[in-house]
Amino acid sequence: MHKFLGGAAAAAITLAFASEALATEWNVSLWGKRRAFTEHVEKLAELVSEKTGGEFTLNISYGGLSKNKENLDGISIGAFEMAQFCAGYHRDKNRTITVLELPFLGVSNLDEEVAVSHAVYAHPAVQDELAQWNAKLLMTSPMPQYNIVGTGEPRDKLADFEGMRVRATGGLGKAFEAIGAVPTSVTATEAYQAMESGTVDTVAFAQHAHLSFGTINQAAWWTANLNPGTVNCPVVVNIDAYESLSDAEREALDSSIPEAIDHYLTNYGELLAKWDGILEEKGVKKVEISEDELAAFRAKAADPIRAAWIADMESQGLPGQELYDLVVKTLEETRGGS
Repeated sequence: MHKFLGGAAAAAITLAFASEALATEWNVSLWGKRRAFTEHVEKLAELVSEKTGGEFTLNISYGGLSKNKENLDGISIGAFEMAQFCAGYHRDKNRTITVLELPFLGVSNLDEEVAVSHAVYAHPAVQDELAQWNAKLLMTSPMPQYNIVGTGEPRDKLADFEGMRVRATGGLGKAFEAIGAVPTSVTATEAYQAMESGTVDTVAFAQHAHLSFGTINQAAWWTANLNPGTVNCPVVVNIDAYESLSDAEREALDSSIPEAIDHYLTNYGELLAKWDGILEEKGVKKVEISEDELAAFRAKAADPIRAAWIADMESQGLPGQELYDLVVKTLEETRGGS
């Protein structure tokens, strides 16, 4: 009897280890804290776990696995299986994606941002470039047009931007530079301290980030309609990890992306609906830029920066014109223009 119980116990332990071995756990590297910007990843983790009965789980870490500027490097060496990063953090590593950060692309809402991002992500040249980092593009993190918060007197004319120190990355930084501002590319997590210390006068973010990183608490004013562009921040997975998934696991992951994005859009829409109330509560003045000033901004930043970007990409053997045309075509199709 004692031997039988010992055998049964051993069998139970063996079964437990076998079940554990069959389970798949992925580590996911994000930064900051849970916020509107990460809700699609949170939803993806929830859906994947539900669809696989808990046999495939995504363990989300906010800053515990890597610095935000090093997430793509971490993916490339398999330090974790999934990560979010922003193209402007390392433009040389993801040159093709930066088409989505060109100023004044004309993207007017989050649905359009999803459409143009995923169209670009599907382009072979983009996929090939990210594959050099062992990264597969999974989904975008759509953000509205950036606007700036600032200290001191409101800046509502282009002349006021001369010499302004602004936290702005990627194409946004180039746009502000074109009108005489001085961009700096401190990370999102460093922006509050940069503003508090006076290293920058202003910070360009989407609404959720002004809240999450506290820059709204330093602000005296916010531009309501500057809308120079946005930053593109994909969620990627390690290719080896993705290809090692079972068919059922891969299906659970891939099929959950549309619902995760829908959840993100709904959640972000709720934040945007509350934004005016948040400004009022914090005593932040809403600044409207005149159409004449905006037109002058576009004249200095849009066409010249786009032409320079296309020429730079083409000189490196990348399809710059084709990628830009893809964005324009996708916008037209999304609006029913073709």
